[in-house]
Amino acid sequence: MSRLPTGCTLVVFAAGMAAGGYWAGQNDLTAATVMPMIDTLTLRILGGEPKAMAAGAPPSGAIAYYRHPDGDAVYSAQPRKTGDGRDFVAVRASEDVNFDPAAAPPSKEATAAIDPAAINEAGQRTVLYYRNPMGLPDTSPTPKNDSMGMAYIPVYYGEADDGSTVRVSTGKLQRTGVKTALATKAAILRPVNVPGSVTLDERLVSVVSIRTEAFVEKVADITSGAVIEKGQPLVTFYAKEIAAAGALYAADIKTGAGKTAARGSLQRLVNLGVPTEAIAEIEATGKVPISVTLTAPRGGVVLERMAVDGMMSEAGETLFRIADVSTVWVEANVPEYELSSVRMGAEATIRIRSLPGRVFKGKVQLIFPAVEQQTRTAKVRIELANPDGVLFANMYADVEIAAGGTDAVVTVPDSAVIDTGERQVVIVDKGEGAFEPRDVKLGMRGDGMTEITQGVAEGDRVVVAANFLIDAESNLKAALSALTPAEAKP
Repeated sequence: MSRLPTGCTLVVFAAGMAAGGYWAGQNDLTAATVMPMIDTLTLRILGGEPKAMAAGAPPSGAIAYYRHPDGDAVYSAQPRKTGDGRDFVAVRASEDVNFDPAAAPPSKEATAAIDPAAINEAGQRTVLYYRNPMGLPDTSPTPKNDSMGMAYIPVYYGEADDGSTVRVSTGKLQRTGVKTALATKAAILRPVNVPGSVTLDERLVSVVSIRTEAFVEKVADITSGAVIEKGQPLVTFYAKEIAAAGALYAADIKTGAGKTAARGSLQRLVNLGVPTEAIAEIEATGKVPISVTLTAPRGGVVLERMAVDGMMSEAGETLFRIADVSTVWVEANVPEYELSSVRMGAEATIRIRSLPGRVFKGKVQLIFPAVEQQTRTAKVRIELANPDGVLFANMYADVEIAAGGTDAVVTVPDSAVIDTGERQVVIVDKGEGAFEPRDVKLGMRGDGMTEITQGVAEGDRVVVAANFLIDAESNLKAALSALTPAEAKP
């Protein structure tokens, strides 16, 4: 007999063993699991028959299937003969070779915790049916191979109770990078970033005017944009009506006409806006000053100077506009769809484009009760302290408002949500390698977290990484379960 066929067989066998070693390492198989498989394959290649799985023990357990007597990849669920009249060999549960680690018989401890219906008479997990290894809608109640020689994958009891539940081995979990996190209760804070601009505080703007017709004699050396202090002289003027009221008050004081008459003339001077200094001078000297000087009612910046030397001023005509800039406003334009998350008193962070590196803090003081028709935005007012006067009116600002709810809600990381547009899904880790996709309803999003209003409870463990792979497997199993024939199901 020639040794060439035997040598070729050994070469092919050695290459197969090397590939098998690599496959075993990728599937987290131990030497104890792999060695029986190698023994069986060796016997079949050399023309022998595989021994029972337990050394010295005869094959036991129920007949799993029938195989070709020559070891060809031909199997049958019923007794069968070959073309030349030979019987197929019965393969019992104890001598069946299964390369799926999950198909190993469970331990005594694990068996005690499993539903008795999940274990057959041979002490192995009950197989409900076998599904196509390529994911095709094809199942079989008995073991079989597809057209390419790939073995169908067994579906065990408990795995088909819910067609969407997926079971993944520990080794596969590590290789696919599956990560989980707990659903917790927390308040969702979502910053709203909008543009804005600095404006003056309307409450701190003053107008300087004369309450009667007057001639402006002298205007102080003050121009628009100048910074002035409270009480600083602005305008010296002569008013005929003020002079007459002052003369009457001086006469009442000299003649002692009585408190009522003196009080009436004094009130007239007050109504004309005569400064208290001028009234005190009349009381002290008994004389009416020819000219009256107006002083600044508040310190700040001169916004406008309308007064001119020698001008005739009508009653109420504006001579100066002064603004106190120790406090300013920032008005931000918030889009209409963001208004529901912005609340009064919310913290706001302002960055001025012309002051890089400076950050200002404030709070939302007012939300305008109107939306502009063209821009579909509403104004939000934020009050800022400006003690050093670096904030000028009409400066551009970038505003970040800490929007969101104040109540604690169930939240999960954003990466845990699979959003298809029509459906939102979260993969829940049920433990022991079982994962279940759940349809959820979403609430607010912010700060990397998403509110779950329905579908997940506090304390549930959800998948935050590689969840798309589990979801794809779940959808496949659900589709196969729906297409499984009735005779394949228990």
